[in-house]
Amino acid sequence: MVPALASPMRTYALRLRPGDDLRQQLLAFTEQHQIRAGAMVTCVGSLTTATLRLANQAGPTVYKGYFEIVSLVGTLAVGGSHLHLAVADSTGRTIGGHLLDGNIIYTTAELVVGVLEELDFRRETDPVSTYKELVVYPLAKPAAPAGKTKPKAQK
Repeated sequence: MVPALASPMRTYALRLRPGDDLRQQLLAFTEQHQIRAGAMVTCVGSLTTATLRLANQAGPTVYKGYFEIVSLVGTLAVGGSHLHLAVADSTGRTIGGHLLDGNIIYTTAELVVGVLEELDFRRETDPVSTYKELVVYPLAKPAAPAGKTKPKAQK
């Protein structure tokens, strides 16, 4: 069994506006709130430009038009985020890949971001894939000041 860590989750709800860059706004939000371990809970909205890195491709693919965001999933952390986006065009054709800069909001993007308050997501080089992959750590809790002890309950 793969080890897993649990954590309580706090959530943020936000809305992006027309012309905003989806990825840039998410990364700015992550920095602003110093998110150590976050996850996309949901996202719906629309784009005029979708910029993705498709599976096994080195560079970006740019799509122009009008697209519905049908899914945005992934992890967020000040130490590195990993996000995938799926969008559908006016015929319902759906495409998806790695979220890159250049995904421009058309009318809105309504997002809910979850923050796992007791975890720390880090990106470390995996010896098998050779990519920087997610490693989950418990968030270090501040040490109690020296010489201070918790008062004992009175009987």
